[in-house]
Amino acid sequence: MPSPAPSDGASSQPRLFQNPLEKSADTLKTAEPMHGEPRLRHAIRDQLEFRTLALDQLVPDEHTARIVWQYVEGIDLEPLLAAVLAVAGRPGRDTTDPKILLALWLYATLDGVGSARELDRLCRDHVAYQWIAGGVSLNYHTLSDFRGDHGEFLDQLLTRSVATLVHEDLVELKRVAQDGMRVRASAGASSFRRRGTLEECLKEAQEQVETLRREIEADPAATTRRQQAARQCAARERSERVTEAIRQCDELDPQRAAAAKRAGRAPTESRASTTDPDARRMKMADGGFRPAYNAQFATATDSQVIVGVELTNSGNDGGQMLPMVEQIEARYGQAPSEMLVDGGFATHENIEAVSAPERGTVVYAPMKEEKRKRAEGKDPFAPQRGDSVAVASWRQRMGTEAAKQIYRERGATAECVNALARNRGLYSVRVRGLAKVRALLLWYALAHNLMRAASLRAAAVEKSA
Repeated sequence: MPSPAPSDGASSQPRLFQNPLEKSADTLKTAEPMHGEPRLRHAIRDQLEFRTLALDQLVPDEHTARIVWQYVEGIDLEPLLAAVLAVAGRPGRDTTDPKILLALWLYATLDGVGSARELDRLCRDHVAYQWIAGGVSLNYHTLSDFRGDHGEFLDQLLTRSVATLVHEDLVELKRVAQDGMRVRASAGASSFRRRGTLEECLKEAQEQVETLRREIEADPAATTRRQQAARQCAARERSERVTEAIRQCDELDPQRAAAAKRAGRAPTESRASTTDPDARRMKMADGGFRPAYNAQFATATDSQVIVGVELTNSGNDGGQMLPMVEQIEARYGQAPSEMLVDGGFATHENIEAVSAPERGTVVYAPMKEEKRKRAEGKDPFAPQRGDSVAVASWRQRMGTEAAKQIYRERGATAECVNALARNRGLYSVRVRGLAKVRALLLWYALAHNLMRAASLRAAAVEKSA
């Protein structure tokens, strides 16, 4: 039987809780404050948990590590696989897949990681690096060797990757900007010695090699075989570096003598580093002098893709434009239509060589003497006595507003690419020798182009949609 409805519209049954809306303002104001210890949720890190997650679930689909891996999967690794000694039917431990090592260093370069030991640690501690490694154990020796021992393969990879972008009409070689930057070498200023001191160092190194050999022959069980091999290798490498430093001094002496003669002063004795004989003392951006290398990047202005990489141990950029143009021509079968360089590159010999009819590259570069000639009341863009046709044309060209507008693109491309490389840690290098440092520059170029290619392709798809 239904119960009668209440006459005042409110329920006559007792309620367990009071409706908050029925509380008056006076009741809320006179409520006593809460007392007692706060109840908090604390972190518990010793609690055992069982999670059913695959490594692939820990990395988002749009993560940079996946972009890098997708790029590596499309690379022909036959040159690297051909050098693998661990083959079916023969003893020995399986070799790490070159795809893993290639992807790890590309991602590490984008992440600003330049140390093999640091990369080894990240492969154990960081999810993205763990995902790339895919459960394969690594060590810093393997990582370090792979980074520096495949310069020729990396050079060919740069050529093929840029050629693919050119074929897809994403990159043009019409206008290319070149710029150099000083990179601190892995050597100390105190490692530079004169020839006499180097000969003494060589004698000591050879004596150390001989002493180690006699110790091992006298008591083979004194140290483990691995320790013996490491000590012998270190002594032998030091002897080889000192020998190379002496050879470098012999090459530098005539150059320094010629420079001193032109300057009208007595020549000074050459010095070379016992740590990295290829390094040279150079003037850095802060005005100081340190052991360094001169890194050169050439960039397509339409896409900011690096199309050429070079490394020298020359302290200035004079004469570096022609080798870069020749490199681009050898890589892609065509020379750039225009080259944008700063005044340090614009030697008359280089301008004449790249402007030759068979190459036809137009040079855009400021003149170093422009301010001085303006101060003297002279026209800095007028042809001078002794100028060749190419040099006279360059002077007149740089006096036009159109040429100045074109030259402004250099700062937004070449200098921008160098700044990105700096942000990724290219202030100093941890490897030694021209070959290995150049390989390191190729890693930076490939990593940069990888991300630029992804952006260019995405923009092309959006444009066509």
